[in-house]
Amino acid sequence: MSVRRLLPGVFALCLGALLARAVGLAVGVNHLLAAIALGVVLANAVGVPERLAPGIATHKLWLGAGIVLMGASLTLDAVLEVGGIVLLLVLGVTASTLLFVEVLSRNVAGLGDQLGSLLAAGASICGVSAVVAVAGAIRAREDQIAYAAATVLLFDAVTLVVYPIVGDLLALSSTVFGVWAGVSMFSTGPVVAVGFAHSEAAGQWATMTKLARNALIGVVVLAYASYYARGSSGGRPSVRTLWDEFPKFVLGFLALVFLSSLGIFSAGQQASLENAYRWLFLLAFVGLGTEIRIGQLRSTGLTPAVVVLAALIVASTLSLAVLTVLF
Repeated sequence: MSVRRLLPGVFALCLGALLARAVGLAVGVNHLLAAIALGVVLANAVGVPERLAPGIATHKLWLGAGIVLMGASLTLDAVLEVGGIVLLLVLGVTASTLLFVEVLSRNVAGLGDQLGSLLAAGASICGVSAVVAVAGAIRAREDQIAYAAATVLLFDAVTLVVYPIVGDLLALSSTVFGVWAGVSMFSTGPVVAVGFAHSEAAGQWATMTKLARNALIGVVVLAYASYYARGSSGGRPSVRTLWDEFPKFVLGFLALVFLSSLGIFSAGQQASLENAYRWLFLLAFVGLGTEIRIGQLRSTGLTPAVVVLAALIVASTLSLAVLTVLF
């Protein structure tokens, strides 16, 4: 795709970021949540013009770039301080959520194997990205993909509102809130948004925890592909699937954490990089808001929503209970 086709949409993201920043300062709301709200208004009240769509679709690129640059503000000591506990929590919540949704979908709700697997992947790993990745591995139908994606997006929208409210009501610390959001919410964008809406430290912990979950996507896709390939003529999938599905920006994030730990960046350079990733997040969240379509959320079936809601309540409640005891 040519750069010229992307420019109008990218320019719209920049305008939205500036407006969100201005609204945040004027009204006193978090500018990242304001950016998402602006995107929602654009998509649902006006509609995204066709000429802007390609550039606005780059919002995932800006989110990844912002996460990479965020690594420069962290060190290995900070990451490892409670990293072992967080990793165990990530593995436990991810595995239990995936199995919970699978069992509930197949044995109680009667949703069918493939739709249940898509919902399980979306709820346990990284939202719509996991739905799409697993869909290719299990040869899911288009209507199943759309159904699962709409369900996940519904809860992305709900948790964007509910998590900050709960965090304030319970007066959660930055570490507890950040890890809680990272381990129990679905998609990366909303996790980063609510984390930084709470505090800088919460945003960093939310992002690091979510990256740990995202890194499991290759393993999950490979496992699903192997399971659904049983008895089919397609044979067993290649281990290359691990690399194909692995979120590459995680490597960039870790590289900058390592360089920061070596003291490569001066205080001025770190400040510049922090300012850069904040603006990149603003661009990303304006675009993220355009993906929340009220009409699509209304079309979400009740049964899949109930299954995912049950999984979210269990995962968020148990993980929060564990975190409040540990921290």
